[in-house]
Amino acid sequence: MTSHLSASTALPGKFITFEGIDGAGKSTHIDFVADLLKAHGKTVVSSREPGGTPLGEALREVLLHQKMHLETEALLMFASRREHLAQVIEPALQRGDWVISDRFSDASFAYQGGGRGLDVAKLEALEQWVHPHLQPALTLLFDVPLDIARARLDATRTLDKFEQEQTTFFANCRQEYLRRAAQFPDRIVVVDSTRSIADTRARLTAIIENLLEL
Repeated sequence: MTSHLSASTALPGKFITFEGIDGAGKSTHIDFVADLLKAHGKTVVSSREPGGTPLGEALREVLLHQKMHLETEALLMFASRREHLAQVIEPALQRGDWVISDRFSDASFAYQGGGRGLDVAKLEALEQWVHPHLQPALTLLFDVPLDIARARLDATRTLDKFEQEQTTFFANCRQEYLRRAAQFPDRIVVVDSTRSIADTRARLTAIIENLLEL
């Protein structure tokens, strides 16, 4: 059984993650949430996965642009995550900072599990190895229909290997994200990313202010 202790149960800081399929719009709101927390007097560390450390950023380039066996991909994702935890996330939480990460282990379940079809038990074993007693206090899952996500991606930038995947891949990723949201409702909050930026930010403000009161 995978442990799902919140970061806030053991460490003085709080850990917030942003999740969603490519094109869901999560990155649009990361700075907004960071600024909201800072306005409440919190020290905020913002990071991303894969990445977040010099080694993690080097692995990010490999992961996003080179083809590899799906198990190799999962192992490298969690290797980057272990370094991220050791060098950035855990020290910041120990200091009492609030950490925001653009993706964390839910992304591995969605992309390598849902999208690639890797056995979830293998991902659970990696999760238990890499962060057995640490889960985000809050995960914001930005959800959007596939056609809207694809239109947003096509309008923005050169696509990496994940963003170039077919619709079925992203449908499976989205399904796994929503399955995890149903499995862990106390941690994962689904945010309707089809709404306007103003409406979405009003929703995020309410969610964050509720977390601040805990």
